[in-house]
Amino acid sequence: MTTVNLEALDLSALLCSRVCHDVISPVGAIVNGLEVLEDDQDESMREFALDLIRKSARQASARLQFARIAFGAAGSAGASIDLADAEKVSRGMFADDKTQLSWSAPQALFPKNKVKLLLNLVMIATGAIPRGGHIDVAVTGEGDAPLIVLKAKGPHARIPPHVEGLMAGTSETGTVDAHGILAFYAGLVARAAGMGVTFAIEGDTVTIRAEPAAAEAPAETEPTPEEDRPSDSAPDSSSDTALA
Repeated sequence: MTTVNLEALDLSALLCSRVCHDVISPVGAIVNGLEVLEDDQDESMREFALDLIRKSARQASARLQFARIAFGAAGSAGASIDLADAEKVSRGMFADDKTQLSWSAPQALFPKNKVKLLLNLVMIATGAIPRGGHIDVAVTGEGDAPLIVLKAKGPHARIPPHVEGLMAGTSETGTVDAHGILAFYAGLVARAAGMGVTFAIEGDTVTIRAEPAAAEAPAETEPTPEEDRPSDSAPDSSSDTALA
């Protein structure tokens, strides 16, 4: 496996591509519905178009609200995010979908990078059950040292391909594309939050576990790809933990 060296501009471009991919479908459906309203006078078709527009608008809004917290700044450096907001945007993402979500977490403010990690792991969990199923999210402990456990259960459950390597900042080619950027970014956020993430599978259930890393966790900072690179100078053990 080769360490992925990703420029800041490439990281932002790939994340933008991911967000656009998620909202193109519902926005396109809205456009189609509007075209039907303009061209078709049949009352049943117009009602169908209005229902499509309403449903697609809610879906696009939910995906953007989720992305705002999962990928966005969501406040200044060192800010906290209410776990209730994380639950709200997560449930919005799964409304009218094939995946059901259970959520158990305290009503509390948590450091933003830990909440961003949680939301990114929810997205990774959906990839573990490609045919849908059930995702159980449990958060326990205090904000400085939480335990996050996600269980994704469904037919043909599997640990998403290459996700463990990409979260560690490596890939077979030393590059990452729009399909793998989510796992790569989640790894950056995990290290910025001082959290270690592990994956396990048993039967039709994939378990994702995030908890404070064994080494002393660094102060919360913004994840950046440059800080994820190995030092060009003599080895320095602190470079492994001082990630964005």
